[in-house]
Amino acid sequence: MFDRSSAVANLSTLFASLPVLERPAAAARAGYRAVESWWPFDRSVPPAGEMDAFAGAVERAGVELVALNFFLGDQGERGILSHPARTAEFRAHTEVVRELAQRLGARLFCVPYGDRLPEPAERDQRAIAVANLVHACEVLGPLGGVPMLEPLSGLPSYPLRTVADAVSVLDEVDAATGTAGSAGVLLDLYHLAASGADLDADIDAYAGRVVHVQVADHPGRHEPGTGRIDFGRHLNLLRARGYRGRIALEYFPSR
Repeated sequence: MFDRSSAVANLSTLFASLPVLERPAAAARAGYRAVESWWPFDRSVPPAGEMDAFAGAVERAGVELVALNFFLGDQGERGILSHPARTAEFRAHTEVVRELAQRLGARLFCVPYGDRLPEPAERDQRAIAVANLVHACEVLGPLGGVPMLEPLSGLPSYPLRTVADAVSVLDEVDAATGTAGSAGVLLDLYHLAASGADLDADIDAYAGRVVHVQVADHPGRHEPGTGRIDFGRHLNLLRARGYRGRIALEYFPSR
């Protein structure tokens, strides 16, 4: 269904069994020319040597790094974008992302929002998320970089569970930056299906806000064809509504 020469391989799922530094070469051997990755380090600001080792592995493999996730957190936070005690860390982390983007050419950046906290009030936590995302736009925008918000499934404490949730935050970011599309939606068809969303309705309503697409089948989060998602119909609709970006394979192989 997906041509490896044009699809984007998610290093963190397709090659999860391999050490991080071996994944880019494995993707190249499998026929992929473009890759994406979850944050490949165990901290938000890794030592320079670890950054150089990862960048070197991508460069030696000869693959294009299309997209990169921001740090997910080390205490189950599901991101640190909206967490008030970690704003300074988030901004230092954004500088690290910028350095990798300059070297490797990545231009799409998934920024996990972070779980809802007991304190501060929800509106205050959201204001922190918007301010930090505006900062990320200002740092990465000059490189042509676009931060992305992704709705996630199965996490009751995660505030962005629908595309509408993500777009409502992005509207505030665009208003603050004065630039429409300064940040965009990462549309993961697996997460939307797992949340019970009407995929066609979401695509119809929000295709213009989508800057990157990931696929895995549901149920199972395995390769397309192992579940019930009609990828042909949904992806054709995305194209018909103007999406011209890449399709990333973010599934865990079933075999």
